[in-house]
Amino acid sequence: MKVYLETYGCQMNVADSELIRSILVEAGHELSPQVEGSEVVLVNGCAIRENAYRKTYGRLDLLRPLRLERQREGRPFVVGVLGCMAQNMKEALFRHPVINLVVGPDSYRALPDLITKAGRPKEGGHRAGRRAKIKKEIDADLSIVETYSGVEPLRFDGVNAWVVVMRGCDNFCTFCVVPYTRGRERSRAKEEILEEVQRLSEQGFKQVTFLGQNVNSYRTEGASFADLLLGAAEVPGIERVRFTSPHPKDFPEPLLKAIASHPKICKHIHLPLQAGSDRILDLMKRTYTRTEFLSLVDKIRRIIPAVALSTDMIVGFPTETEADFQDTADVVSRVGFDSAFIFKYSERLGTIAARDFPDDVAPEVKTDRIIRLFDVQHRIALEKNRAKIGRTFEVLIEGEDEKRAGHQIGKTEGHMTVTFPSSGQPPGCLVPVEITEASPAALFGEPLRLSVLNAS
Repeated sequence: MKVYLETYGCQMNVADSELIRSILVEAGHELSPQVEGSEVVLVNGCAIRENAYRKTYGRLDLLRPLRLERQREGRPFVVGVLGCMAQNMKEALFRHPVINLVVGPDSYRALPDLITKAGRPKEGGHRAGRRAKIKKEIDADLSIVETYSGVEPLRFDGVNAWVVVMRGCDNFCTFCVVPYTRGRERSRAKEEILEEVQRLSEQGFKQVTFLGQNVNSYRTEGASFADLLLGAAEVPGIERVRFTSPHPKDFPEPLLKAIASHPKICKHIHLPLQAGSDRILDLMKRTYTRTEFLSLVDKIRRIIPAVALSTDMIVGFPTETEADFQDTADVVSRVGFDSAFIFKYSERLGTIAARDFPDDVAPEVKTDRIIRLFDVQHRIALEKNRAKIGRTFEVLIEGEDEKRAGHQIGKTEGHMTVTFPSSGQPPGCLVPVEITEASPAALFGEPLRLSVLNAS
């Protein structure tokens, strides 16, 4: 059948869609570039991010006329929700009149058969007319072993490749649904991962980013996450190794020293803060205090002096007071993050917080606080970026800048976006760029043709 796949949410959803494409093609299904003409529409949805959740439902609503048209014509039409959203909501999704397939993130291997079953006529044949029955299929069972070993992701060409090294999470933060939608932690074998990195290098990818719900808790017999990073950095042809998303509790000194020691392991760490109030951190079950977080930042910067730090934060968690919010703003000011993702708290079905804590911070208060925290972070980011003017950084070209004709776009080792006039080099090349302008979110510069970089 012709299958159209859309993805909403985080990098893990993107990586899962690469697995899904591979499984479908291997089974003989045909990937379609558009909804029109497709017999199957799959939406890999997110239960964690509110924006992705809304986009998924918005997309499904747009499919109603097509569902009715196919029913009138008596033609098969499968509409499925996959991933975290499917696992979180399960049978409840079938209340949406368009959906007839629900598959969780540990059941992708079953997709080909489930699509076939959902596409078969119900009660002996498709009947013309609007009342034709829709056959429904679901597989949303969690696994304690599934890592999709042996499935080679089907990727689009590019510079960066997402490589999933572990699945699931054992942390059970009260605001997060991941342990319930992706199960408990399990890691892939180091040898299998490094073989995949080798194949990616042979395919022309210049950067790999290791993914996990708690990526730095990766562990297999005889190998730590530090061992994995160092092994990937030694693969010929790979210029940069990154990872996301980690948890602050899993940064032993050997890991930090591994990052510091190898020139191809990027000196960028995403370090989710979530909140700066000890009371809120305790309610979130984050397992660290603000003092411990600040001590970790000091340790990271001592071992990796040139490190760039980014973070995630939530404003308006249940019972958050103005004093709690000010504690968060204070930590942000003290740390001086290079960039930050800031979210308003929203209840997620199935989380401890949704069960135990009323969402009692008024929407207008959340809006006020997120604006104020954005202002704090923007000032910090602008100051840090303006300090880069006049310096030269090695930039990995990602492609053409769609907003500026004749310009290319790429990333520094610290994961800062840089726009510059075309260097004449293709994506995947490293070029020295002298920074001439800066904004809170990006750098602008001129490409240089130097044999010696003054990168920092």
